[in-house]
Amino acid sequence: MRVMLQHAAHCRSGDKGNTSNIMIIAYDEALYPPLKEQLSAQRFKDFYAGVVTGPVERYTIDHLWMMNFVCQGALGGGVSRSLCLDNYGKSLSSRILAFELELPEALRPRLRGL
Repeated sequence: MRVMLQHAAHCRSGDKGNTSNIMIIAYDEALYPPLKEQLSAQRFKDFYAGVVTGPVERYTIDHLWMMNFVCQGALGGGVSRSLCLDNYGKSLSSRILAFELELPEALRPRLRGL
C-alpha cells in the first residue's frame, strides 16, 4: 500500500544560515526499516528539486528509529537573506511529510491517521 510519510513518522527541524536540518522519527519500530530503505539522501534531495541546491547528508540513529537530513543550500542564502518567507526549516520539514512510501499491508495497524 502507498501512504504518505505523515502516517508513518513525524518531523523536527532547524535552520542555521543556508542549512536546514530535518529529523524524521518513525512512530513505530516496525515502520523504521522500510522508511530507512526508501528515504535515502538522494530521494530526499530529489523530493526538494529546485529548493535544496547543495548536498544532502543522511545520518541514521537506528536504536531511536530516526534519520537526520542535513541539507546545504536549502534556505535561499539563509533565513535573514531570503526574500521567501516560507523557506525556513519548519516549512521544509512539513513538506517531506507528503513523501510517499510503499508499505506492506501488515503494517497498517502501526500507522497513524489513516
